[in-house]
Formats: sequence, structure tokens, C-alpha cells
Amino acid sequence: MSLPNKSDPTQSQGRAPILVLGLGNLLLTDDAVGLMLLDQLQKLRDWGEAVEFLDGGTRGIVLLGYLEQRQALLVLDAIALGDPPGTVRVIEGYENFLHMASAPGSAHEGNALQLLQSAYIIGMAPLKVAVVGVAPEELETKIGLSNVVQRAVPEALQAAHRLLSGMLTEI
Repeated sequence: MSLPNKSDPTQSQGRAPILVLGLGNLLLTDDAVGLMLLDQLQKLRDWGEAVEFLDGGTRGIVLLGYLEQRQALLVLDAIALGDPPGTVRVIEGYENFLHMASAPGSAHEGNALQLLQSAYIIGMAPLKVAVVGVAPEELETKIGLSNVVQRAVPEALQAAHRLLSGMLTEI
């Protein structure tokens, strides 16, 4: 399996080379964790013009155009891969995403892994991708994270900070 070609930064049409994409729904309890992580990560420091932060909500495949011509992508989301609620999962490398995205029922609706698989297949995927996800406990109509997912936010935020800092040094 070959990786997609690295985008030519001179052809980026003014896009930041790194996209941080938060996914989820603020009205569905733990599904909001990706959006909360996005907000907190953005406020940690001045990331400069090399990083764009995007609230992708639950738009799914419509987000493909935002991935085009990026060198790196960091996705923040609630992901249900059979881990206990509150488990922080960091996934890097296309071989891991493609394997997980093809597993039936591997993630909740708004599936970050399926978005990455689609981007890879049609050649729109950045060379470097990572997902920081937290296993949800509740996905019901209610505002606010469950206690177990709220306790996992600092660990997930630290992982996202580490990954984004690394991406910045690589561009």
C-alpha cells in the first residue's frame, strides 16, 4: 500500500498546511468531545498561520474538500472501537485507519475513520494523519460530557498538543 503524495505547498491556494478537525455534535453528550478538544487545543497557544482549526460538526463526507492540499491532518472525535468509556485512543498512519474504517460498526456516526478512508481512496488525503479519540459512555440528547469522558479530556488534550506540535516541526 502506498501513501498519498505530499502536497506541493506552492499550490496550496492559501490553505494552512495543517488542518485540525473537530468532529461531533454538542447536543449528544459525549459526541461533543471532539469539538471541546478542538476549542481547548486552539486556546493553548498561538499556533500561527500554519494551522487551521475547523469545527466539522457532523458533516461527514462533505468535509473531504477541506482535506485537499494539506500536508497534515489531526482529527479530534469520539470514537467507539470497543474500548471502555473514557479511553483515549491515538491512531496514526494510514494502514491503521484503513483497517479500522473497514471494520463494521467500528465507530459512531460522523465516523472520522471513514472520512479518512474516503480521502485516501480518492487521493485527497494529507501525507500525515492522526486521530485523537475518546471512547464515549453516553450518546444521548443532552448537553455536556459524561463524568468519565470529562476526566479523559486532559489526557486527550495532551496527546493532541503533542501530535500538533510534532506536525508543526515536520512541515
